Amino acid sequence: MKHFSHVNTAATIIRQYSAQQPFHLFIKDFFRQHKKYGSKDRKQVTHLCFCYFRLGPTAKNMVAEDAIVQALFLCSHVPGEILAALQPDWNHHVTASVEEKCTLLNTTPAALKIFPFPGQLSPGIDAAVFDQSHLIQPDVFLRIRPGYANVVIEKMEKAGIAYRLLQANCISLPAGTKVDELLQVNKEVVVQDYSSQRTGEWLQLVPASQSGFSVWDCCAASGGKSIMAKDTLGDIDLTVSDIRPAILANLKKRFEEAGIRNYKMQTADLSHRGKNKLPGLFSLIIADVPCTGSGTWGRTPERLSFFEEKEIDSYSQLQKKIVTSAMHALQSGGYFLYITCSVFKKENEDMAHFIETSFAVEIVKMEIIKGYAQKADTMFAALFRKRI
Repeated sequence: MKHFSHVNTAATIIRQYSAQQPFHLFIKDFFRQHKKYGSKDRKQVTHLCFCYFRLGPTAKNMVAEDAIVQALFLCSHVPGEILAALQPDWNHHVTASVEEKCTLLNTTPAALKIFPFPGQLSPGIDAAVFDQSHLIQPDVFLRIRPGYANVVIEKMEKAGIAYRLLQANCISLPAGTKVDELLQVNKEVVVQDYSSQRTGEWLQLVPASQSGFSVWDCCAASGGKSIMAKDTLGDIDLTVSDIRPAILANLKKRFEEAGIRNYKMQTADLSHRGKNKLPGLFSLIIADVPCTGSGTWGRTPERLSFFEEKEIDSYSQLQKKIVTSAMHALQSGGYFLYITCSVFKKENEDMAHFIETSFAVEIVKMEIIKGYAQKADTMFAALFRKRI
């Protein structure tokens, strides 16, 4: 009976949610107002809600309670008590493939249509595989900072933490692993998605050996790319900016933990050219631009149901404004690294074409980083060099 109650509670929460804030914040507020739920109850109800959202628009076309149970089945890989109580036959088949599960549900993987805009995808993305990847919660990824590899691995093994070493300095952990209880975050490791770490391959193509190599992270957010630039390129002259003062405050705290002291920081709104005093000319500009975040919807699956297609064009226009403003600060022979966590062609390859044809630059390397094979985000990166 308790498990039916959990499904009903999850359905109630889902019906109340209108996407005015990220779902993980919304459900915390719900439980804050309804204190009768214990820790285990909160965890189970939250899991049911996230399973529901992982079905994307398909779930919205079903009775919420039915969609929740079907989603739990599709998203589960080991037997569980809720599924055992509600659908014992399904619980016996949780280790089956998605195709086999769909047969039990009298449907097909293609009919699920989890990702709502397959026609907008960047070339090279396997639409069917990407669609099903949303049924799986992404892993947590750590980038080991220079000099800490032995310390980090020793701590992990001593604590008996299950992990995968994907690259020399990239660790994959199960979602929910409490990293900050074991490691010194930002000093020893940086919590950074696998695909985000891979953008460091583009940084390695930039010759930064000369003294006074200047880098501007123009949409710095909390500074993950800046820390990676420091670790990859060495003693750079770093400037960071963002439109949000609050997030720059977080960046400052993070830099302190990372041991980064020498840098310049300013608030800048690059969507309006000429509104800001640009901080000089730079050898490298990193533009990890605001985007739809569609490559990260495995972490925020509610976006599958609430995102509107017209937003793609809005972000594309914003990206053009930001790039145009930032390009005026790129010195001759300098490098411009354009990054999104989007899977949409309009934000990726189309933007790369805009950059190449609008400015005196040439493409050095461009790629869609398909993280779904590694339970990671999918991203896009393009490196340009300004002609001399």
